[in-house]
Amino acid sequence: MKPASRWNASKGLAKGILHDRTLRRKILGRSAMLLLAIFALGLWVIDGWLMGSMWRFLIWWGACGALAVFVAVFALYDALRVIREETDRL
Repeated sequence: MKPASRWNASKGLAKGILHDRTLRRKILGRSAMLLLAIFALGLWVIDGWLMGSMWRFLIWWGACGALAVFVAVFALYDALRVIREETDRL
């Protein structure tokens, strides 16, 4: 029997995370904390370094924006999934 490919293993892991409410909430909370830490790092710790180059500034805050969009979409998915789980329970 062939071992699972990386793609199939990743799909299985994602499916497991998305279907387990506790794990989904834990990952969402950690992602939000990471986002806040990265924002704080960019605002107070490395602000001088970021201001030194327009490209560093754009790349840093673009990555922060991408992470913020990920957290928002993941939170929306979680909310919709909870609504679906509760309506299925009734």
